[in-house]
Order: sequence, then C-alpha cells, then structure tokens
Amino acid sequence: MRLDNYDLKILRILQQNGRITKSGLAEAINLSVTPCWERVKRLEDSGIILGYSARINTEILFKQSTVLVEISLKKHNLEAFKRFESTMQECPLVTECYATGGGIDYLLKVVAMDIDQYQRLIDEWLQADIGIDRYFTLIVTKMIKHTPPQLEPDDS
Repeated sequence: MRLDNYDLKILRILQQNGRITKSGLAEAINLSVTPCWERVKRLEDSGIILGYSARINTEILFKQSTVLVEISLKKHNLEAFKRFESTMQECPLVTECYATGGGIDYLLKVVAMDIDQYQRLIDEWLQADIGIDRYFTLIVTKMIKHTPPQLEPDDS
C-alpha cells in the first residue's frame, strides 16, 4: 500500500491524539471530513492502524515490579524456539518478548506484583523445562522514558 502525504499526516496526528474528532482530523490535514475518514478506514483495513487505546499509569492502580530478563536457550532449533515463544505468548506477566541476535536468544519485559511473583514464574519455567539454559535478571528501579516510535515530523 502506497501512502501519500495526507496518509502520513493522519498517522502522525492519530499517533499523538487518538481521540481527535473526525472533523478535527480533517481540518488538521486540510481535507473534508468524508475523504479524510475514508483514508482512516483504509489505513485501519490495511492493518497499518492496529487500534486505539489509552495509556494507563498502572503504578497508580497497583504495586508492581518491572523486570528485564535475558534468556539463553539450551538448544537452537525450530522446535525449541517455538516451545519457548508459545510459553511467552501465553504468559500474562510477560508484556514484551524480543528474539535477539548476539549473545542471548531473548529479551523479556516482565511486570509482576513483586519480585517474589517474578521468581516464582522463573521457577515454574525452569521446572516445566521450556528450554532455558541461562537467564539474567535486571530489576527496573525507575522508568526514565517510555514512548512509542514516532513517525518522522511533517516537513510541510
């Protein structure tokens, strides 16, 4: 799908303010409401816009501990990767999981109620033998920055 300047402007604006009105968005990109909204629907239908959500400060709602975990697997074959990745997909405490190259196999972000809950999770994985050879835990003491990747700023 080819995107033009109007599409990119729409994406930039929605990324910053997903609650903007149809008329506000149309005005911001200098289009009438109907063609603007047709473009938004096309971007949604194509899968470029995945959805709309609120950023919630969960630390206000409940105590939590964020842990980054480096994981190396015992075996490096398709079956081992699938088994590990399936376990990560099913675990609600794992909020992010990245396959990596160089030194470690995966980097996880785990958000638990406390360090004890995190350690019980690791113990469960080790007992279930999902293929972990080594793991290294980094406890997050303070979040400095958390933002989604931004589209390039509008040059017009």
